[in-house]
Amino acid sequence: MTARAARDQLLTAWGIDIDPEMLILALTHRSFANERGKIPTNERLEFLGDAVLQLIVTERLYLAHPDHPEGHLAKMRAATVSQTPLALVARSINLGDYLLLGRGEEKTGGRDKDSILSDTMEALIGATYLCHGLEPTRAIVEHHLADLLATALERGVSMDWKTRVNVIAQHLELGPILYDVTGTGPDHCREFTARLLIDGKLWGSGEGRSKKVAESHAAEAAVDALSRAYDISGAHSLDDVVITPPHA
Repeated sequence: MTARAARDQLLTAWGIDIDPEMLILALTHRSFANERGKIPTNERLEFLGDAVLQLIVTERLYLAHPDHPEGHLAKMRAATVSQTPLALVARSINLGDYLLLGRGEEKTGGRDKDSILSDTMEALIGATYLCHGLEPTRAIVEHHLADLLATALERGVSMDWKTRVNVIAQHLELGPILYDVTGTGPDHCREFTARLLIDGKLWGSGEGRSKKVAESHAAEAAVDALSRAYDISGAHSLDDVVITPPHA
């Protein structure tokens, strides 16, 4: 495929045209730039795109959830614009196929790393904003984040599973928490399994493409199990978990 054909394919998936030089800049990872005499990278566009993304998502959540306080909205926003969900959106348009990466990142699976994909998504948003302004960029962002925005409430709860299980274990005086994580597969396509143990007892397990995701899934399973075992209410809401210690 020619460079022009690849560009057209990406822009078709993205849904709006971007100046060719601006698009190349948005796709240029620092590993690629460093190997070519430290040419400009996408990091400035990423900085701009992050601010534009935050504004668009914040306004959308503010209008869509008028009964929720600031703390709830902050958790919903984090669940929408953080690294993992943005990487999912990037994969939906095969963004990894178009990245300009250095040899080291190529060898270690950089095209599918959450951190690189999410950063490039922000750079792409920044480039779109510079080429078209806020309203066309808003339309593109809301289109690609539609599923995330629709489930922001539920995702806001799930962002905090590790904190929630820590609070529950501490207040119930259950003992220390340990995440036992194992990985399988090659470096560029690792799958992780996490087991959450509290004082040696297994309370939950989970899987994911990163240790962080696997641990979060294990913590979610543990919150479910602990809620049933100790009749805990409120552990699945956006509010902070408050539990009366058993020996108070």
